[in-house]
Amino acid sequence: MNRRTRRKVPLALGRRVRQQARQRCGYCLASEILLGMPLEFEHLLPVVAGGLTIEENLWLACRRCNHFKGAQIQAFDPQTGAWVALFNPRLQRWHEHFGWSKGGTQIIGKSACGRATVFALNMNNPEIVATRGLWVSVGWWPPSD
Repeated sequence: MNRRTRRKVPLALGRRVRQQARQRCGYCLASEILLGMPLEFEHLLPVVAGGLTIEENLWLACRRCNHFKGAQIQAFDPQTGAWVALFNPRLQRWHEHFGWSKGGTQIIGKSACGRATVFALNMNNPEIVATRGLWVSVGWWPPSD
């Protein structure tokens, strides 16, 4: 979310969303504790597309996922070539659309929605894959459940 589209989230609403999201990114599942920084409130339907700052339209995202998502609501599935809706962490189950690579460092899209989201959010860029490798080496990653 950039400065032009940032909306202040009321404290009580923010607490509810943080609790619902279990203090982790709805896309890559990284936690605030592991990242060492607060997650951002993500407007699932971006403000620039008419999205409101209401509970049903908010979730948590790490800065990296939120940056790459931007105002996108759909993306290209690299396997089928179709444009599909991006993953909605409030309405969809992560494990139905994503999984972990054998080493636990890469997120694998299991559905068109998952593949498009991995592609659009650049969820396996070299820097985060290397970081996940360090987390795996000390037993902090991948997250359970």
